Amino acid sequence: MTGLSKRTISLPAEHDAFIETKLKAGTYASASEVVRAGLRALQERDEAVEAWLRNEVVAAYDEMQKHPERGIPIEEAFKRLDARLKKS
Repeated sequence: MTGLSKRTISLPAEHDAFIETKLKAGTYASASEVVRAGLRALQERDEAVEAWLRNEVVAAYDEMQKHPERGIPIEEAFKRLDARLKKS
């Protein structure tokens, strides 16, 4: 891997234990690999959230601006959610 930079970080005990678990299981060869995998997952999640916001939330917002009559009061939304949760 080229262009590596070194950093010193502090981790809570539970994160350190998680890294150790991954190393003992043989899933990763080094703590750096575990951290890089975690950062890749975080980056992928952030990109997915950004795409969702751009592609779905903005479109839904724009649609509601064009047709506000399709909206429902927040009280009704919560009422529907409660009913749905009670069914499941």
